[in-house]
Formats: sequence, structure tokens, C-alpha cells
Amino acid sequence: MKVRLNLTIEDDLLNKIKRHAASKKVSVSELVEEYFKTIAKPKKQKNNIIDLVERLPKHSVPSSQDLKKGFYEGQARKYES
Repeated sequence: MKVRLNLTIEDDLLNKIKRHAASKKVSVSELVEEYFKTIAKPKKQKNNIIDLVERLPKHSVPSSQDLKKGFYEGQARKYES
């Protein structure tokens, strides 16, 4: 069921909107309804792996730190007898 809605907007803006609607061969009401539909849609969840990885918290590692050397030193300490 459709209901009537009154909007108050500036006269110049209304004229621009009417021209735009006419160029698209739709009514101003259809433009407003389509806009409202787009903003009322729930946002889609990003579920692919790239998006999930990008949302992971960033951690900082000093650029001067030698990660490879640190790994091997840690492994040596872990397996020393």
C-alpha cells in the first residue's frame, strides 16, 4: 500500500529534480522512493577471506627488528637441551 508524503524543499532544487526525473522518464515520487529503498537496505556482510583479513587489527613490528633471526633464536632456546 502506498501512502502520501509531503516534503518541503527549496524551489530551485525541486526544479532541478523535476528536470532530472523527466530526463530519466520517471516521477519525482519514484526517485524519492528508490532513494529511500537504497538507504533502508541492510548492509551486506563481507564474508570473503580478503575482507576478513583486512578487518584484522593491525600490529606494529619495528622495521629494524630482524624477524627471521628472532625466530631462529627463539627456536634454539625452545629446543636447547
